[in-house]
Amino acid sequence: MLDRMTKKLDIEERLIPHIGKVYKHLGILVKEQAKEHNADLSREQFILLKMLHNKDGVPQRELAFITENNKSSITRLINTMEKKNLVARIPSTGDGRVNHIFLTKKGRQVFTETLPLILDIFKEIEQGISEKEMQTAIYVLQKILKNIKNLSK
Repeated sequence: MLDRMTKKLDIEERLIPHIGKVYKHLGILVKEQAKEHNADLSREQFILLKMLHNKDGVPQRELAFITENNKSSITRLINTMEKKNLVARIPSTGDGRVNHIFLTKKGRQVFTETLPLILDIFKEIEQGISEKEMQTAIYVLQKILKNIKNLSK
């Protein structure tokens, strides 16, 4: 019994569970704040808007790869965003099996209006964290990501 409790404490003292909690709560916070500002967006939808804002017309398969989503997840995300008129799926003229994803006028507007809100959220979240602490955290998270990718090969 004591051994089981010790193992539980060991897990709670590891970094990975805290990353999961931060990720989960960040998603909730972004969705709540966006909704309060009349932008019904999830974290994933905002990320996709940002990617398309930077490079519009990306093939759907490439978006799945870049966002590290499987094909069905990215399809569901794009379907939802199409229903909200944020993106448009346009078949390739060269290969009808390939769909390119474009921001709509509304999608571009929602991104432009939501970006300052997201930046404000980040600023509030990072309050009290020094530049050196930020650099260390980024470095550690990049190492963890590299280790995960090496393990999943």
